[in-house]
Amino acid sequence: MDEAEDGDGGGGAFCRLRRRARLRLLRMHYESGVGHIGGNLSCLDTLLVLHHGVLGPADAFILSKGHAAGALYVALWTLGRLTDEDLRAFHGEDTRLSGHPAPGFLPEIPFATGSLGHGLPLAAGMALGKQLRREPGRIYCLTSDGEWQEGSNWEALIFAAHRRVPLTLLVDANGLQGFGTTEEVAGQGALSDQLAAFGVPVADVDGHDPEALRRACAAPPEPLGAPDGGVRVVFARTRKGHGVSFMEDRMEWHYLPLNEAQYRQAAREAGGGDA
Repeated sequence: MDEAEDGDGGGGAFCRLRRRARLRLLRMHYESGVGHIGGNLSCLDTLLVLHHGVLGPADAFILSKGHAAGALYVALWTLGRLTDEDLRAFHGEDTRLSGHPAPGFLPEIPFATGSLGHGLPLAAGMALGKQLRREPGRIYCLTSDGEWQEGSNWEALIFAAHRRVPLTLLVDANGLQGFGTTEEVAGQGALSDQLAAFGVPVADVDGHDPEALRRACAAPPEPLGAPDGGVRVVFARTRKGHGVSFMEDRMEWHYLPLNEAQYRQAAREAGGGDA
């Protein structure tokens, strides 16, 4: 990432990267006939910022929000870790790229995730391992906001905050889940405030502002008594279906695949001309 990066408007390296990734994500989902596109688009910026501007050789990433596997695969594709041939096999027979991340073929995908509420406990355990072995680096874990209706996440946060492990928790807060808004399904009020109540620093940012995300994820360690700064939270406020007008803030795009006309419109809006 460079100083020319910016948000949705203008040019810049990140805008070019985002445009390329969006187009490839849309094409991959269209060709495979697979849904979950809205939630992939809401977190794509976060994954691109992490993989291009934050994660170092000693760090690791866990996608707890496993139904956004497509965004993770495309982020790895932009790094050259996956090929076009790999992406063409997305969700197919005998594929390595299943609908939820599966481990065993890339070090960047250490665990199978997608049963919501499991990724953060795994990440907390990995962070504890780093702490006990006095290894450098941090563990980064991306959850959805609806996922915080799972009790396992709160138990993991209690543990991680108490042990002050080197963990950065990111929340893709798009306000929608499978059956409605997060407030309609199981309202919890201000989730960011509840996370802060555990004594961890919370950065509440625009999840589509790459520089705000980068600063929050790479913030200097807080003086929490741990040499690596312990747990911190990045609460990324995003829009489901971000960048495609007919998908934005629409719950049905948690599920729906694209037909040809929708794909062509989405690709035009993503900056690729007529697909």
